[in-house]
Amino acid sequence: MARPISGPVAAAVEAAQGGRSKRDRQRAIRELVSAEGIGSQQELADRLIARGFAVTQATVSRDIGELGLVKMPRADGHVYVVPESLAPSAASNGAGSAGRVAPAPTDERLRRILADIPVTVGRSGLILLVTGSPGTASVIAQAIDESTLTDQEGTLAGDNTLLVLFADEARLLRWQERFDSIRSTLEPAAAGRS
Repeated sequence: MARPISGPVAAAVEAAQGGRSKRDRQRAIRELVSAEGIGSQQELADRLIARGFAVTQATVSRDIGELGLVKMPRADGHVYVVPESLAPSAASNGAGSAGRVAPAPTDERLRRILADIPVTVGRSGLILLVTGSPGTASVIAQAIDESTLTDQEGTLAGDNTLLVLFADEARLLRWQERFDSIRSTLEPAAAGRS
């Protein structure tokens, strides 16, 4: 396993980048992605170079992975987003706060995500397959797990497909009816996207 670079080697690398560290570069990436619609690694590399960072597409690719950025569909195409813009904050869900009770589950986050990500639903036995665009399955699965949908045994997310698992037919049908109900409350423009 590779060890992090430290000491004189790290200082030389930082000096070669104009005194800018990896942390500075990743902070700049988060700022750019949050403020602008960055649609490709090359576009992000070009913006970083304009800010004085010496980067390659490979460096940007590693940073995207380390920061957990995901591509999401938007009106102007797919763009990178920071994971925090998709997930509720720890402060809002009571995580890490002694004595605070987490708020009651709500379908609002799931509704917002389904407005942005067109999905299809298929079935195999007691499993529903929910398919979205590349890189979105874990976001959808988390939103389902945090919603009022409780008939599922669990969710399992891949890249663009998630499996929703059920113990019996009645729970599956009840869940699917509720899921369809949540989807039907989307604005007509969002619901009709494919």
